[in-house]
Amino acid sequence: MGWGDLGAFGEPSKETPNLDQMASEGMLFLDFYTANPLCSPSRAALLTGRLPVRNGFYTTNGHARNAYTPQDIVGGIPDSELLLPELLKKAGYINKIIGKWHLGHRPQFHPLKHGFDEWFGSPNCHFGPYDNRALPNIPVYRDWEMIGRYYEDFKIDLKTGEANLTQIYLQEALDFISRQQASQQPFFLYWAIDATHAPVYASKHFLGSSQRGLYGDAVREIDDSIGKILKHLQKLGISENTFVFFTSDNGAALISAPKQGGSNGRFLCGKQTTFEGGMREPAIAWWPGHIPAGGVSHQLGNVMDLFTTSLSLAGLQPPSDRQIDGIDLLPAILQGKLIDRPIFYYRGNEMMAVRVGLYKAHYWTWSNSWEEYSKGIDFCPGQNVSGVTTHTQEEHTTLPLLFHLGRDPGEKYPLSFASEEYQGVMERISAVVQQHKETMVPGEPQLNVCDKAVMNWSPPGCEKLGKCLQPPESDPKKCFWPH
Repeated sequence: MGWGDLGAFGEPSKETPNLDQMASEGMLFLDFYTANPLCSPSRAALLTGRLPVRNGFYTTNGHARNAYTPQDIVGGIPDSELLLPELLKKAGYINKIIGKWHLGHRPQFHPLKHGFDEWFGSPNCHFGPYDNRALPNIPVYRDWEMIGRYYEDFKIDLKTGEANLTQIYLQEALDFISRQQASQQPFFLYWAIDATHAPVYASKHFLGSSQRGLYGDAVREIDDSIGKILKHLQKLGISENTFVFFTSDNGAALISAPKQGGSNGRFLCGKQTTFEGGMREPAIAWWPGHIPAGGVSHQLGNVMDLFTTSLSLAGLQPPSDRQIDGIDLLPAILQGKLIDRPIFYYRGNEMMAVRVGLYKAHYWTWSNSWEEYSKGIDFCPGQNVSGVTTHTQEEHTTLPLLFHLGRDPGEKYPLSFASEEYQGVMERISAVVQQHKETMVPGEPQLNVCDKAVMNWSPPGCEKLGKCLQPPESDPKKCFWPH
């Protein structure tokens, strides 16, 4: 989902009344980022509080490549990483994930082995195409075992876009919250729906209801569901004890535009890129009785901050034996303080850009290769900015491209290298980058090896359902990451 997809962020059709109300009752973050322009690494960062290059969710198979966890990936979240639910357990929390996990699908990477008590959802994305011969359909799990597969037991109609998954995920959330409230148990719910990921889907009630087509239908259903979750918390009388945060894992995928693509507002490009459209996200904090209504924050935030902030809310300290990149946002949320901190934009193993204050310096630019672009793959449709949205990897480490995001949120007008403004700002940014690089200890890359034998052929529980498939011979290979 993109920064420009919500009415509260300026979407013209104003079809997100519940999220807009959540913003009016809570706090809007206008400068909030994900840790990566792609799904799996940003989710790993959210749950570990660490950049993907530290927690292993990157590849070294090619320079500055985006990598994620398709079915044939061998790696996943390492045991050495401490995930938020593992730490919250120490304070007595019950933890549930609903929806897409995407941190590895082999048994050792199962969410219930990494701190979650319950899971309803899938280990990979639903995008396919799958045929159960060359590519097995994605399993849907309840806790330890699969209970069916996408496109078979959980239908997604690729012609109409109809699917009931968001409604199922909503009911799972409401039931979990009710159970925890009844047992007076503190809880952490990670509601990771994926209806706005192509192929986009919505339930029958929402199909055709949006001015924005099928993508808008999916956004409207997500918005409606979030409204129901917030009302449920209020009805149960626990809204003042429950901190809720809404954001996205990466910017809208403009490659799916216009039919199934979202909006990144005025920002450049989209998913897969380290321009603002790929990594700046809609973000709303809601906590009645604690967060003043109608707040707007310009705090530079990141999904990794949700790790540290959640621990702070639970009265816990972040682990001291490793570098944590997330900061505690509570002073910004509750007292309106602004904490000085940089935002790093990584693509695979390369720091592509950094933001300090209102300035953003690009050390590398790349949208995607000419080869992929010639096949019709375009992450910046209609947005060619000469020398910026490059189709070859361009290094700017000697003279970074510098933008003032307040005056130029679309990254169209680099500052002149000769200007006093450029020289003064780059002196400050260079010191931040130097310190960052000196203290960077990359984790073991998890996204280098692929093997068709490790796909979802025979997940736990498949025997009971008669849904086990015969895997091919193991044949590990280097994964190919074109972007």
